[in-house]
Amino acid sequence: MINMTFTQKALGFTGFYGLCAVTQLLGSYLTFQSVTTWYVTLNKPWFNPPGWTFGVVWTLLYILLALAAWQVWKKDGFAKAKVVLGLWGWQLVLNVGWSALFFANRQVEAAFYLIAFTWLCQAPTLWLFYKHSKLAGVLLTPYFLWLSFAAVLNFSIWRLN
Repeated sequence: MINMTFTQKALGFTGFYGLCAVTQLLGSYLTFQSVTTWYVTLNKPWFNPPGWTFGVVWTLLYILLALAAWQVWKKDGFAKAKVVLGLWGWQLVLNVGWSALFFANRQVEAAFYLIAFTWLCQAPTLWLFYKHSKLAGVLLTPYFLWLSFAAVLNFSIWRLN
């Protein structure tokens, strides 16, 4: 464990949460227009959650993503965890990319391929998080589960439309 002051730890968490907040804001911006117009016209599977759940779930997931990265960083610092934290950052980029493809560009098939790629990147990221910190792995697990669900939902919407 790296020896840090409370202020250093607080600034570290603020940085990780800030990255997650920016990602969420970008995703929301890319999604906003289509959610109330185009998305409501699509055929969706029976297991499609009510619209309000997405905002709640993603808010919680971004908090957990920030906490997970923070746990890895607190334990090992950037020097020892640059690969795993780089993969974590890559997940944020892929999330924004998916929102851009699915909602902003209405490319449901391409979005499915991207989310499948994201899932393939997330599996080793989750494993590496567990290796660095069991708590970090536990905190990242809900994101992996939601990503799995979202991939099935994306695939179903693609096939139904």
